[in-house]
Amino acid sequence: MELNNLKPSPGAKHAAKRVGRGIGSGLGKTAGRGHKGQKSRAGGFHKVGFEGGQMPLQRRLPKRGFVSLTRGLNVEVRLSELDKLPIEEVDLLALKQAGVIAADALSAKVILSGKIGRKVILKGVGATKGAKAAIEAAGGLIAE
Repeated sequence: MELNNLKPSPGAKHAAKRVGRGIGSGLGKTAGRGHKGQKSRAGGFHKVGFEGGQMPLQRRLPKRGFVSLTRGLNVEVRLSELDKLPIEEVDLLALKQAGVIAADALSAKVILSGKIGRKVILKGVGATKGAKAAIEAAGGLIAE
């Protein structure tokens, strides 16, 4: 096999449709657009969801709920993850540097999952009731 002999396998390539190139092409005259109307004209299109002037479905239905843009940026930290950290004072920056949470996280909250057996001081990091009790039982505290 030589580089100058390489070619696509049979049937892998198809010739492009050449519309409006005469009667013999099968796509002459109206070029597959039918007769008259907005869709037969150059530049004629409707925006997505357009219903001919009737109030579109997405505007007829009531709006409901909302999607928080910061939902993925509020993260949870387990007690067992805190126990593995080599530092005593834990804040958002320390968690990011240790790789426990993502670098783009905006806030963190400690949840009661696993055990903690050492003193930890939380600063600027939230905690659930159970996690707070477990941290305080281990001799740590949560600074507001």
